[in-house]
Amino acid sequence: MKKVLSLSMVSMLALGVTTACGDDESAAGSENSGDREKLTIWSFTDELEEPIEIFEERHDVDIDLTIIPIEDYPTRLRPVLENGTGAPDIFTGELAFIKDWVEQDYWEDLSQEPYNAEELADDYIEYVFEMGRNSEGTLKALSWQTTPGGIFYRRSIAEEVLGTDDPEAIGERFSTMEGMFEVGEELKSAGYRLFPDEGAVRWFSQGQNPQPWVNENDELVLTEERKNHFDYAKELRDKDMTAFAPEWSPAWFAAMDGKINYNAGWDEVDEDASNEVEVFSYALPTWGLHSVLKINAEETAGDWAVTNAPTPYFWGGTWLGIYSGSDQKDLAWEFVKMMTHDEEFLTDWALDTGDVLAYLPVTEEIKDEFQDEFLAGQNNYKFFLEEAESIDPDTVTRYDQQIDAMFGSMVEDYVEGAKTKEEAIDEFYNLVRNAYPHIQVPNQ
Repeated sequence: MKKVLSLSMVSMLALGVTTACGDDESAAGSENSGDREKLTIWSFTDELEEPIEIFEERHDVDIDLTIIPIEDYPTRLRPVLENGTGAPDIFTGELAFIKDWVEQDYWEDLSQEPYNAEELADDYIEYVFEMGRNSEGTLKALSWQTTPGGIFYRRSIAEEVLGTDDPEAIGERFSTMEGMFEVGEELKSAGYRLFPDEGAVRWFSQGQNPQPWVNENDELVLTEERKNHFDYAKELRDKDMTAFAPEWSPAWFAAMDGKINYNAGWDEVDEDASNEVEVFSYALPTWGLHSVLKINAEETAGDWAVTNAPTPYFWGGTWLGIYSGSDQKDLAWEFVKMMTHDEEFLTDWALDTGDVLAYLPVTEEIKDEFQDEFLAGQNNYKFFLEEAESIDPDTVTRYDQQIDAMFGSMVEDYVEGAKTKEEAIDEFYNLVRNAYPHIQVPNQ
């Protein structure tokens, strides 16, 4: 069962964010004093803690922040939004369920007075802005960040095996799936592994033809490129190009900082094991650098770079909206404004945290001179902003989280030899049909 998780977590865009925000429910905020106004915020991530402190100082108010683990967040939040009792003034949404939440009446319409947020459209990376809009065109949520992905790799290994550590040169080698597998063969011959596990390829296995899982006619879309995911994952397994360190396992994290025992699975890393291997690269988004890689790669800090995957992809993201039943909408809007389009705050935030912003007036000012010591001085900011230009928000649907999980579990069954490719696809269709009877599934 534990092994299945490595690929069946295809949908768990949010799990990486959970890594950054901790596992336990918590609350942050100052004590309410006197007659100071009070604001309540619910989120699945702790990334708002520092901005909240700044906002409290600026406005002389108190904010209570409740952090709920991502796996419990929708089920805990929906009931209070439905009945209004104990509902927060502001709550966040994550990519995994953003397209479901914007269709509900929980978030305030930001297109209307006094917000007039539609006027900001040209100031944002397009996909980020459009993700906060519902099917009728109403804007419900805004985000300050963009979350395209790349491939983070070890410079020293690249220099040794490939003869260069230059991100552009490595990116050229990784520009196609075939080229990436060729690199994998070279790395294996030198005693290294391309990725920690097979799950890495899920983000770019759609090739140059990204499509939504469910189209406007409520039809399931399983493209040939998506079907190729089965073959790519199987090839990685059969050709022994991974370290068999499942995503989010102890070994997966440990491989960021050096050698690990080969095929540790979900077990704790055995530091005395003799059969060791070193991992070359990880597929991670913008936040993965700061919330995952940096905090697990102390010994290898400065030995990393980021480059393109065979195709652009994005993973995660946090959107902010105002609860439609809040009696603190004016104050709530002030917080949303600070987080999403306050140039002074966002400039300081980006330079301090490295968070890649979606607000163009700030990114245009800082992108050219940005450097990250962890990446040996590379300007990853400019790289990710260019990747973000290729993201199509129309590929995201309200069904993605569950359908991704179903598809991932079938890919894992195929890789493990439990099903043929045809059997796995047929079972995937059955799973979708049972979960969503209204979705038209291709004839088997």
